[in-house]
Amino acid sequence: MTRGTGGRFTTFIAIDWSGAVGARQKGIAVAECRTGNTAPALVRPGHMWSRAEVLDLIRAAGPDTLIGLDLGPSLPFVDRGAFFPGWDESPADARGLWALVDRICAGDPHFAASSFVDHAQAARHFRRHGGRMGDLFEPGRGRLRETERAQQRMGLSPYSNLNLVGAAQVGKSSLTGMRLLHRLDGHVPIWPFDPVPESGPVVIELYTTLAAIAAGRTRSRSKMRTHADLAAALTALGSQPGGGDGPISDHASDAILTAAWMRLVADREDFWHPEALTDEIARTEGWTFGVV
Repeated sequence: MTRGTGGRFTTFIAIDWSGAVGARQKGIAVAECRTGNTAPALVRPGHMWSRAEVLDLIRAAGPDTLIGLDLGPSLPFVDRGAFFPGWDESPADARGLWALVDRICAGDPHFAASSFVDHAQAARHFRRHGGRMGDLFEPGRGRLRETERAQQRMGLSPYSNLNLVGAAQVGKSSLTGMRLLHRLDGHVPIWPFDPVPESGPVVIELYTTLAAIAAGRTRSRSKMRTHADLAAALTALGSQPGGGDGPISDHASDAILTAAWMRLVADREDFWHPEALTDEIARTEGWTFGVV
């Protein structure tokens, strides 16, 4: 099993990701803070990020930077012993999955994943728009990764990364994120697929609702759309509240609050070594940081 400690990190970057189609994404927000209690700040405030720019940002991260991505880095595997049961191209691990998605989507610009969703074999496992339900999509919320089952035990309500429909869907972000991770592979360690090195940046998977709950907000009120609400949540995490007044996008507030949360919990050894995280899960499905 991957082992490591988070106490050595001095810079914390939280990235709210987006699976939308297009060259630049309103839904991407990047926030950063350093050790201490100064309020996190948006990186390039007002800028509309492209996914390629986020890739460049992560690759250029300084030493001892913890980088959190709000996306699912993999799909369910453990429950069926395969990502795509019955498909002879179904990969054996997450890195193989990233490569498969990227190869099939090679013609999709801006790290989009439309070609994978529409692929004859892959589509059988997804719930898509227009009432298009793959014949192998599990009824209800869909198949879950083991970390998502652990989230359920914590009282959260995760959705399957195979679900591409509805406001709560996370599948599109996951698939576009896999194209990003494929390009990061070998450049920046991605926990828990990689061991945590003694120095250098590390990428983790985020679930921004965990930060909101830690700040005293309920699951149903996890989204903050005013600077006043964000300031109160930051204060609850021991951070300075920062400036600003009036409305703020929930993408920006998610990134800002989660950066502060990462700084607060980065040295929690139970977050790096959850009891349910096995070698197989680390290799195939990954794990959400902060889920125990």
